[in-house]
Amino acid sequence: MTWQAAEGVLKIAFDPLFTMTIAAVFFTIGMTLRRNVSFLSCFCIPAAVIGGLILGFITLGMRYHGGVSLSFDTALQTPMMLAFFTTIGMSGNFAILKRCSPTLIIYLAACWGVAIFQNVFGVLLAKVFGVHAALGVMAGSVSLEGAHDAAVVFGPMAEGLGVAEAGVVAVASATFGQIAGGLTGGPLASWLIRSVKLEPAVSAEAKPLQPMESFDLFRALTIVMVVMTAGSLVSNWKWGGLSLPGYMGAMFVAIVFRNINDALGLFKIHERAIGLISDISVGMFLIMSMMSLRIWDLYRLATPIAAMLLLQTAAIALLAIFVCFPILGKDYDAAIMCAGFMGHGLGAMPNAVSNMNSVCNRYGAMSYRAFLIVPLCCAVLVDIVAIPNIVWFINYFTH
Repeated sequence: MTWQAAEGVLKIAFDPLFTMTIAAVFFTIGMTLRRNVSFLSCFCIPAAVIGGLILGFITLGMRYHGGVSLSFDTALQTPMMLAFFTTIGMSGNFAILKRCSPTLIIYLAACWGVAIFQNVFGVLLAKVFGVHAALGVMAGSVSLEGAHDAAVVFGPMAEGLGVAEAGVVAVASATFGQIAGGLTGGPLASWLIRSVKLEPAVSAEAKPLQPMESFDLFRALTIVMVVMTAGSLVSNWKWGGLSLPGYMGAMFVAIVFRNINDALGLFKIHERAIGLISDISVGMFLIMSMMSLRIWDLYRLATPIAAMLLLQTAAIALLAIFVCFPILGKDYDAAIMCAGFMGHGLGAMPNAVSNMNSVCNRYGAMSYRAFLIVPLCCAVLVDIVAIPNIVWFINYFTH
């Protein structure tokens, strides 16, 4: 941890160890509140979102009223993410993958449709509210389905084409989307499950709780670390010029390992130990993704842009309820995928995972199909349509 005073502001920078400690504290706070506040539990608000927002408001107060600026080094977020997706992959046998194929195509088509819809709707709203059409694109799929990564790329691009404040609007809209995506996905999925009276589908992979010793946990951790490291190497290869996210390589290698191990019986996989590693890694990964939340960016949103974002949020919710849920099968897996759809349709992949994990914990049944399909679509395949779509809209409405 380092600190320095400059221009009347004390700037404190936390190293990865301090950041991990703070993340653990606020994730614990989030879990404690969710367990003891029935509203938070009933509506499946993720513990990472609860803890992350509390930390965000503390950071905001210290910045504007205490003269202290905090920054976090989330370098350890990546290993936690890799560990979590490795445990998901180790739960996926070929039978589950076979069942995923048609659903994956349907879900991907929905993601592509939303990428186009958000820009069309954003432009129409911009014209209604009397702002530049390109700002509707910034408050569309650039900041919502694209999140902060796309905002920091396409905002300056639009500014370079003469659209003032495009970068500010894009980043602030992405912050709004991250909060909205984390707060709406769980309640929406929970409402779908209750309204249709769905029975949570307990996976055939689920087994009774096994007794566990420290050796079982350490052996499971070793297997997860070896597989995630191999997966990271696979992701670093260039696949015909296409780069895979690190977590995708870890998940695919874990799936292959699981099925080979099932066939040959090389290692004993302790399901309870794997589940414990999964719970810890996903919690830390998600809370650290929320720690970079810059709530003060929302101060930059003008009233028309804020209204446009609220209408975009309502539109995505309606699409999830009346389009995605029916075409995905109106079952438990479909409800979980709708939670993920809200998360990445408004925020980013961590929001999607956080929402799905919260709902699965609430109902005591993991949806392996959702955890295999949603990250693949929202973090890799959606860009095939989303990025060219964004580029076209920006160029068309700035010339």
